[in-house]
Amino acid sequence: MNRSAYIFHLVHRLAKPVLAAILAGLTVPHAPAMAADKSPRLDVTFLFSSDIHACRMAEQLSPHCAEEGKTDANLLRHIKALNMMAGQRWPDAGGLGGQAPASAGQAIAPPRGLVIGGDITDDGGGQLAVPGEGYQLRQFSQRYQEGVGPDRLHMPVYVGLGNHDLDQDGARPHVDWYRREMRDYVEINHRASVFFKPPVPADNYDVESDNYSWNWGRLHLVQLQRFGGDTRKGAVSGMDWLKQDLADSAADGRPVIVFQHYGWDRFSTERWDTARMIFDDAGGGADHWWSDAERSALLDALKDYNVIGLFHGHEHDTPMIYRAGSIDLFKPKAAFKGGFAVVRVTDETMDVALGEATDDAGAVTFTNSFSKSLIRPR
Repeated sequence: MNRSAYIFHLVHRLAKPVLAAILAGLTVPHAPAMAADKSPRLDVTFLFSSDIHACRMAEQLSPHCAEEGKTDANLLRHIKALNMMAGQRWPDAGGLGGQAPASAGQAIAPPRGLVIGGDITDDGGGQLAVPGEGYQLRQFSQRYQEGVGPDRLHMPVYVGLGNHDLDQDGARPHVDWYRREMRDYVEINHRASVFFKPPVPADNYDVESDNYSWNWGRLHLVQLQRFGGDTRKGAVSGMDWLKQDLADSAADGRPVIVFQHYGWDRFSTERWDTARMIFDDAGGGADHWWSDAERSALLDALKDYNVIGLFHGHEHDTPMIYRAGSIDLFKPKAAFKGGFAVVRVTDETMDVALGEATDDAGAVTFTNSFSKSLIRPR
């Protein structure tokens, strides 16, 4: 077969399923779906967690991981608890910090998915001497990618990256290999194309920054990776993409939830302390993670929209519910310490409970709760 005939054959073969899809769209009525999208009742439950820190290498854990608790056993305990969340009861106010959830005492609905706020691996995916699949990224994918069995999560996973995933430099000449490997994993899982359907497709994916957004009914959700506007280690700022995404998808006042790795807590905002020669929350020198200007720019990009919450990670030990400007922020303990958040958003309320896995049988303890009324857009 000559080149021209081959190209004709290839185009004809690829065009057949596309033409079939077009014809199906012309002949199959879509009225029921359109009617369902007009004004469905909003009632979405999902999970959030951060700082998995998959630490496994070829034959052992990375240095210091075992004593820090970054073990596969702890991740399996975490996964067991998340898989058993549906059907458990929302906590009441007794003994918890914050407001009692409006859903207190009700059964937790099956979560729509788990959103991850960065640091899925401990060391750039598990570095290798030459480019190849990192052992830690493999461990993460074997645990926190939807599957079956007791060692896999049983729901869609929306992946975010943090400083432990993106700050590592590889050995020359492969300096950026590990960053690209991590970003490729996000893209393969969430970026749809004409010929490829990812396992968890985003509605809007920015190839340059790897930020993405999706919708659960009238709830709009945005994943900003390390942080919105990030340009560290060669990252391309997604700030323009974020502004356009919100203008296109949330200008009608619908609720928006944002996810990223860094927060506004003391650890996320620490600076160089010249007297003590360390980064801490009393320093006045260079920023460690992100700057006041970057935080202000992100808040400014969000201020005209109905952002009902921002979830982040980075700090491992303390569950937090606090505010930055007019935005409520939520940070559970690190996943390798059992931490998670369960979230429910309805037309009337947003409920959040922070908890942690406490044993190998799926038991959890809730530590913090939050609830607020929401105003449905007109």
